[in-house]
This record gives sequence, C-alpha cells and structure tokens, in this order.
Amino acid sequence: MAPEVSPRRARAVLVALSLAAFAFITTELLPVGLLTHIAPDLDRSRSQVGMLVSGYAIVVVLASLPLARLTQRIPRRQLLGGTMLLFAAANATAALAPTYAVLAGSRLVTALAQALFWSIATATVTGPFPVAVRGRVVALFATGATLAPVLGVPLGTWLGQQAGWRVAFAVLAGVGLAIAATVLVLLPSYPPAAGGAARGTAPDGRRFALLLIATALGIGGFMTLQTYVTPFLLDVSGFADALLAPLLFAAGAAGVVGTLAAARTLDTRPIASLLTPLGIGTASLVGLYALGTLRPGAVALLAGIGLAYAAFGSAVQNRMLQLAPGSTDIASAGVSTAFNAGIAGGSLLGGALLTTSGARPLALVGGLLTLAALTLLAVDARWGRAAVPARTTAPSPTSPATARQVTPTRP
Repeated sequence: MAPEVSPRRARAVLVALSLAAFAFITTELLPVGLLTHIAPDLDRSRSQVGMLVSGYAIVVVLASLPLARLTQRIPRRQLLGGTMLLFAAANATAALAPTYAVLAGSRLVTALAQALFWSIATATVTGPFPVAVRGRVVALFATGATLAPVLGVPLGTWLGQQAGWRVAFAVLAGVGLAIAATVLVLLPSYPPAAGGAARGTAPDGRRFALLLIATALGIGGFMTLQTYVTPFLLDVSGFADALLAPLLFAAGAAGVVGTLAAARTLDTRPIASLLTPLGIGTASLVGLYALGTLRPGAVALLAGIGLAYAAFGSAVQNRMLQLAPGSTDIASAGVSTAFNAGIAGGSLLGGALLTTSGARPLALVGGLLTLAALTLLAVDARWGRAAVPARTTAPSPTSPATARQVTPTRP
C-alpha cells in the first residue's frame, strides 16, 4: 500500500506538479514567441523554427504510450524527479545550443520528458487525496497548464527580447531543477500500483475508448480555429494588429476561469462537466462563424472558446481517473496521445482550410467537430443511464445475503 501523506505535504506536491505543467507548456510554446530572435541567431528560416513546436507535439503523440509502459514499475518519486532533471538538462542544452540541430535535439528530449510527465502526473498528484475531491485536485493541477500560454509564454518572450532567447531557456532549466528537488524531497516512494489513484474508480474499457475519440474530436475542433485565430481576428473581425495580444490574453484568462469553474462540478457531476464545455465551445465557435465580423461579439465568443477549451481538458482528465480500464498511467498516456492527435489534426485541417477557403470557415468546421464530440459523449451518457435500470431488474439472487451485495453501477 502507498504510505499515508499529510494534507500539507499532498498540497505541496500538487503545487510543485502544477508548476511543472506550467513549465512544460511554456517550454513547448516558447519558440513561437521567440521565433524572430532564434531564426537569425541560428541562421534558419522562421518556418524551420516553427517546426520546433509542431515536431514537439508529434514526439509527444508517438512517445506517450510506449514510455508509460516502459516505466510503469518505477516508483513515482524517482521517475518524476528524473523526468524534471531531464527537463532541466534539455533546457540548459537549448540555452547553450550552438546550432539548430543541437536545439532541435534538446527539444526532442524535452518532448520525451513531457510525454512521460503527462502519463504519470495526474494519478500521482491525485492519489494522496480522497476520491470525493479528486476532481477539484485535477482542476487545480490543470491550472498550471492553463496559465502557461497566459503568463509563461509572454514572460518568456519578454525575457528573451530583453536578455536574449537563450536566457529564457536557461531560466526554465533552473525552474526544472527546483521542481525536481521539491519532488524528490516531498513525494513518498512506493510501487506505482500501490498509489491511491493507480486504478480507475469505475473502470469501463468501452466508455474509455469513446472518451479518447471524443477528446481527439473536441480538441481538434478547438485547434482548427485556435491555431489560426490571429488571421481570423485580423481578416474576419478586422481588429488592428496592436489589439491581438490583449485579445489572446483575454481568451487565456477565460481559460483560467473555466478551469476554476470546473473544479466546482468535477466531483459531483463528472459527465455534465464534460458536456457543458463542449456545448459552450460549439455555440461559441458556430457563433463566431456567424457573428465574427461584429467586434464586441467576437471578443465575447473568443472568451467562450478559451473557457470551454480549458474546462474540457480538466473534465477529460477527471473522467479518465474514473473510467481507466487498467493502470491510470497507461490511460493518462492514452489521453495525452488523443489530446496531441487533436492538436496536430486540428492544426493541419485549419491550415488546409485557411489556404483554400480563408479564415472564416475555421470557426464553423471547428464547431462541427466539437458538436460531434458532444453528440458522442451525450449518447454514451444516455446509454449509461439506461443500463442502470437494466442491471437492477436482473433476476434476484437466491439468498438474502447475496442480494445485499448487488449494487447497481453508476454510469
């Protein structure tokens, strides 16, 4: 069994791993903000520097499940501590990279560390807490990832502009070292299978598979627009270039609000917590297609998209902890793969649409994808509710003692 962890220690680990999520997402997206500084310094084109982000996501998609399987017997303290040390070393290498090839190699290592981190962090951070509050813990953990585009990337970009892009990566290396030390000091060492959240609380392989499909569809829908939201705001809504940063910040801030709002419902209404963000996201995306030329409406709908995207991500992680048919580490790796497949697929689809049809259809197609995810999960929830009465009307057991043991399973 896992050793008992004091509430204060469990909260400290939660904060440390939320900061780790913040650092990983900041590192993943930072080349976008520093693109114009990295490209001339390493004598590369801007598109080649942009590949440092798209290639990163592809590595996470391909590596998540294999790494989770290879490491499933290693105690979480050693594995997470080692993962953060690897993150620190890779960012230090990026800061010192003399060539584009070395920088790309360091990004590959960081992406491998991130693939492993997302496979094990959710179960590790929620394990010490009671089942009744794990949804809230998931949302608080996700706040770090939600804040990264809002605070981490702008701060890293500003630092890179003031002191050089290498300094930004060096600071991230220092953050990684601090988090590694915190994890190694505070996180107990025990076999992964003994963790409090090592297995799903209501395992169901079929419903988990549907969750993965809906995740890929939903994230793909959001990213079809969000990857190219800048040309949409400029070409369709007609905003000035100087307003882009405040608009994107507002969308990111709405995402933080969405994550915190989800924390209030994840434990008590896990299915509604999945369906509501998808409903808001679908309405906002389709509304942006219809009303995107009206600037006040575009601002409100953009915030709705940011809120829905963040809340949906938290709800998926929480539902994974319930439905995981086996190890939650393997299940979390599957969710990470589905997320990044949605990111990559949505980006590719959005790029193709932008080239052939312009920016406006991005919102409509994205809304249709999130609607497909919403429909899939809504039908699954209806089937699950219908299955409960069916199980309770099964032939009664032959003895009163056996009858008392029959408990209907909730969807």
